[in-house]
Amino acid sequence: MNRSITGIHFELTEPIKAYADAAVESLEKYHLDIISVSTIIAAKEKNGKKGFSTEFIVNLKDKNTFVITQNDKDVYAAIDIAIERMKKGLRRYADKIKDHKIMSFKDLGVDAQAVSEMTNEEVEIVPMDLELHKPIDFDEAIDALRAETKRQFIVFNDQDGKMRVMYKRADGKFGLY
Repeated sequence: MNRSITGIHFELTEPIKAYADAAVESLEKYHLDIISVSTIIAAKEKNGKKGFSTEFIVNLKDKNTFVITQNDKDVYAAIDIAIERMKKGLRRYADKIKDHKIMSFKDLGVDAQAVSEMTNEEVEIVPMDLELHKPIDFDEAIDALRAETKRQFIVFNDQDGKMRVMYKRADGKFGLY
């Protein structure tokens, strides 16, 4: 992991650098393949009040970037609060990745079988009743959906001759594509 600490309008002392570096070191416990962490500490003055702004920019392997900015009167307090916020964001991201289901064929492993490897003997074609797919009008589509308990959508022709899809919504109403 590449680390950089920058001071803007502020001279970084060794204790502050060591403190920020130790804070960044604590981010490795999430095992997220962190590529780089940039820490920017800036002295700011607004309305005659002096303070510090700490910004952590964390770049992850999967082109994800987390940016946290924290303002405080004390530079150490700004670092602490910013790193806690960063930990919270990284923990949520790590939980999201951990709970993610397998989506790619490569992730299925050696037991997965490609569709192209299937033989024609394994493919079964089931004939459909053509009466189910005859063109119907709008009123017939509503009546058919109200009567059906298994089917969730129906295809019909509208007045312009275009194919449309009507479907049942969870709230009991009907939707139309």
